[in-house]
Amino acid sequence: MREGFDFREMFEYYIRHLAGSIFTFFRWLTFSVLSGVVIGSAGILFHYCMTWANDARTANPVLILLLPVAGLVIVGAYHLLHDEKDTGTNLVLAAIHSGENIPLKMAPLIFVSTVMTHLFGGSAGREGAALQLGGSIGNSLGRLFRFDEKDQHVMIMCGMSAAFSALFGTPMAAAIFSMEVVSVGIMHYAALVPCVVSSLVAKGIADYCKVLPEQFLLSGLPEFSVASAVQISVLAILCAGISIIFCIMLHHGEKLYKKYLADPYLRIFTGGTFIVILTLVVKSQDYNGAGMPVIERCFENEYVPWAFLLKMIFTAVTLGCGYKGGEIVPSFVVGGTFGCLFGNLTGFAPGLCTAAGMGAVFCGVTNCPITSLLICFEMFGFAGMPYFLLSIALSYMLSGYYGLYRSQKIVYSKYKTEFINRRTH
Repeated sequence: MREGFDFREMFEYYIRHLAGSIFTFFRWLTFSVLSGVVIGSAGILFHYCMTWANDARTANPVLILLLPVAGLVIVGAYHLLHDEKDTGTNLVLAAIHSGENIPLKMAPLIFVSTVMTHLFGGSAGREGAALQLGGSIGNSLGRLFRFDEKDQHVMIMCGMSAAFSALFGTPMAAAIFSMEVVSVGIMHYAALVPCVVSSLVAKGIADYCKVLPEQFLLSGLPEFSVASAVQISVLAILCAGISIIFCIMLHHGEKLYKKYLADPYLRIFTGGTFIVILTLVVKSQDYNGAGMPVIERCFENEYVPWAFLLKMIFTAVTLGCGYKGGEIVPSFVVGGTFGCLFGNLTGFAPGLCTAAGMGAVFCGVTNCPITSLLICFEMFGFAGMPYFLLSIALSYMLSGYYGLYRSQKIVYSKYKTEFINRRTH
């Protein structure tokens, strides 16, 4: 035995370290299960309400005419609860960065306002509401149990993962997304176990409630070769450009509204009226709501060549004026319809291009390549792995520093091993 080596001291240190790790594990296991149950259940309720809203609008197309009035109700509700400066998902991300408080009232507000937006025909997704719902409840649970600021951040991420998993049925992507979206270039691995557990618990609740996950079957995939890699690379490059344009439209649309229509009531009423007019002009409600039926038709090779552009316009007009919802499902629609168009124009596997386009545009607007890859695996299976891997990698690199969320930080450069710590455009 070496001189000065104290076996007993080393053993005691190891026992203390092991005991601390076990205590931390069971502590987070308890609270992540609680988070998964509470927020997963809220997510399931939200899913059923959203399903009802979309079914009601489909059965009664005339409801679109009430969209401007519904907008006034949404703005009035936020004013009544003194939450006029709500920044949505950006507030959730900012809370993880800087410790800003997420009020619990955000949960019912985003719940009701998103359901109203969909019921009356606004073009928006549902995951933005899920992230805000999960982040708000997760933050409140952390405060209830008197967690310190850093552990509250983990609870927020737990809540985001649980809500995302319950709604989409993609637990792998949901667990990683909340850790990856906050700071591009680094991941908060301290939240890995809590996010994984809460995501799986929420998925279990969704399965028990028979909420079907979003999945699409890909068949007849071409063999991966140099020629097919070149074709999917061209699609990825174009999707990176599409994602930049989509982000610019969303952000500048909001700025234009606020510049020329300062009053929030007038702003949302005008935006709602624009959506009604656009719907009447295109003579279709395919671009209202989230748009998942449009994606389903793309996998059956039924598409409208300009569908991706129309969805971007509808979504920018809807969210820019103050209606509530998310941008991720619309980004799936944009990527899927553009990918289907590309596949038909080039004669290269339209179904595969639809799936790859969805993953590439999602990655371009969220700057989350790992989540994008996982969500492709969970939605489309592993058979298209090399195509998804290549398209997502290229889209991540070529989409620059644009993003859906202004509070998202690009910690490390996409092009060099360089610390830049800047916000997205």
